[in-house]
Amino acid sequence: MTDYSALDAWIDQHFDEEVRFLQALVRVPTDTPPGNNAPHAERTAELLKGFGFEAQKHAVPAAEVQAYGMESITNLIVRRPYGTGGKTIALNAHGDVVPPGEGWTHDPYGAEVVDGKMYGRATAVSKSDFASFTFAVRALEAVARPSRGAVELHFTYDEEFGGELGPGWLLRHGLTKPDLLIAAGFSYEVVTAHNGCLQMEVTVHGKMAHAAVPHTGVDALQGAVHILNALYAQNQDYLRVTSNVPGIKHPYLNVGRIEGGTNTNVVPGKVTFKLDRRMIPEENPVEVEATIGRVIENAASERAGISVEIKRLLLAHAMTPLTGNAPLVEALQKHAAAVIGEPVPAVGTPLYTDVRLYVERGIPGVIYGAGPRTVLESHAKRADERLDLEDLRRATKVVARALSDLLTG
Repeated sequence: MTDYSALDAWIDQHFDEEVRFLQALVRVPTDTPPGNNAPHAERTAELLKGFGFEAQKHAVPAAEVQAYGMESITNLIVRRPYGTGGKTIALNAHGDVVPPGEGWTHDPYGAEVVDGKMYGRATAVSKSDFASFTFAVRALEAVARPSRGAVELHFTYDEEFGGELGPGWLLRHGLTKPDLLIAAGFSYEVVTAHNGCLQMEVTVHGKMAHAAVPHTGVDALQGAVHILNALYAQNQDYLRVTSNVPGIKHPYLNVGRIEGGTNTNVVPGKVTFKLDRRMIPEENPVEVEATIGRVIENAASERAGISVEIKRLLLAHAMTPLTGNAPLVEALQKHAAAVIGEPVPAVGTPLYTDVRLYVERGIPGVIYGAGPRTVLESHAKRADERLDLEDLRRATKVVARALSDLLTG
């Protein structure tokens, strides 16, 4: 029987070291785009070596990475075998993050600690779980001394673009096949399902002309506005498409980027925009994509001289619970309730994550890690992203305790 208080005590004793480890990771930028992530993997491997953890470095071929729209990816696997029998449990967190953007009051790469919170890009999502998972495993080995099964740390660098060159690449090449998975998440809920995501690039073609004689051209921007209005109108219909998964409400469509035109005195001949359509687990991705295509084509046909090209950028399937995830869910819920002092629900989330890539291959997974009650509180993908260090401490204890239940006794 594991002495959970001894695990907790080890984590408390080494917590300053854990905070310094996270600070070192935040101080190496991993903005994606541009996606030059290999230097962070090298730094992570170097830091892990100081703990006696040897990281296998799996560099994705440069041509493959560049064709994908990124600059470099080296994924890491740390294997910790404990004995015959038992299960292999993988812990996955991603190091790539969106660029900081504007409006920060703290250095986005400073990892500054103020009033018990660490500020910086990726403090909450998900370099925090590089730290929680690493120190949970260190505590497990120091205190519980597991004698069966294995743990693998998967630190990957392609979540923002969809995961296909992160966990997807490792799984496709047969470099890992764990029995169970815990992926980076937040501390106050165990996530067992999540939305899917379809991302598309739409190019609207018109005909350039001098602004003094606009009738000689076809305004691609006006055409794009008409198409965008048709797409945004879909959001009203989506309100009636509700999910049965707690924590997930309805689909949503967002246009996050638009560019076009050449100058203020030129009728724009081409406009491109990128859209993101979140799909609830009950939806069929093929039908969703076909419907959006029809909406775009129909709207374009209502504007003379306008044509469109539609390109799929990403299709991330929803994560659905596999029955085999029960031991993970039960262990995490039990220990989160004990450490945090309140019930921790098992729910779905409107985000999409790398976990789906494991689940699609029959590997039961859940999402749990260091973070606040909501994405909004973390400022993830916004200015002044931050992590309450007590949430880091709590999550580390919960994961260590859960691993102990699953790998000892």
